Amino acid sequence: MKFVIVTGLSGAGKSMAVNALEDIGFFCIDNIPVALLPRIVDFALQGENQLNRVAVVMDVRGVRSSEQLEQALSDLDAKQFEYEILFLDANDAVIQRRYKEPRRQHPITIAEKLPITEAIARERRLLQPLRARAQYVIDTSLLNTAQNKERVCSLFLDHGESPMALTVVSFGFKYGLPQEADLVLDVRCLPNPFYVPELKNLTGLDQSVVDYVMAAPESQELLRRYEHMLEYALPLYVKEGKSQLMIAVGCTGGKHRSITFARKIGEFCQKLGYTPSVQHRDAKRTL
Repeated sequence: MKFVIVTGLSGAGKSMAVNALEDIGFFCIDNIPVALLPRIVDFALQGENQLNRVAVVMDVRGVRSSEQLEQALSDLDAKQFEYEILFLDANDAVIQRRYKEPRRQHPITIAEKLPITEAIARERRLLQPLRARAQYVIDTSLLNTAQNKERVCSLFLDHGESPMALTVVSFGFKYGLPQEADLVLDVRCLPNPFYVPELKNLTGLDQSVVDYVMAAPESQELLRRYEHMLEYALPLYVKEGKSQLMIAVGCTGGKHRSITFARKIGEFCQKLGYTPSVQHRDAKRTL
C-alpha cells in the first residue's frame, strides 16, 4: 500500500494537493487528529478494507505539540510501516496575502487570537518534525493552481520504469529561484530573443524562438555540455537513493532561452530513460 501524509503550512496549498491525489486514485482523508494516525493505518490494512493508495492530511488543526507529532511518527516506524510525507510550503508574505484576499483567518489566529505573523511562525515550529522527515517539499509561492497540481501528480503517478521523479522547470532569475531546485542551469549567457522585435512577445514554445536560440554555436555547445553533465550525474542521484530531482533552467525573464533549453533538456532526459515533467513557471508573465 502507498501511504502519503500530506501536510504543511495553512494556505500553502494542501487542499489543492489532496484534489490532485484524488484525481490520480488516492483515497484521501482530510484533517485527522495526529493521535488517530496509527489507527487509520491499521484500518487501511485490515482485510476487506485494505486500500492501495491512501493520503491523509495532517496539519496544525489536529496537532497539539511537536512532541505529539514525533510520537505518532515513531509509532508508525515501530510498526515498520512505509509512508511518505509531502510538505507544502510558501513564504510568509504569500501566505499572508492568501489569507487577506478572501478575508479568511489562520487556524492559529482563530484558536489562540494571535496576529497572523506570529501564527505562521508558531505553525512553522509546530510542524518542523514533519518537514524534517518529508521526502517531498513543494514551495508553492510562485506556482499557480495548475502548476501545483502538475507538480503533485508528477511525484505520485506511476512513473513506469523511470528510477526517479524528475522535474525540469524554466524560470526567470528576475522573479527568483525555484526554492525546490536541486540543480540550477543558467542560460543568460546566450543570445537573447527579447531584443529581436518579431520574437520579443513570443516564448520558447514557439519554433521561431527555438531556431533563433539554437542557431548560435555557443547555445549548441552549452546544451551539449549540460547534457554530458546530466548523463553522468543523474545515475549518481539515483544510486544515492534520491526519489525526486528538480532541474531549474533560468534566463532573465523566463520566457525565451530558459524555455528553449528546458524543453531540450527534458527531451534528452527522456532519451536517458527518465519520465520528466517539463514546466514553464514564468511563461505567461507579462513583459
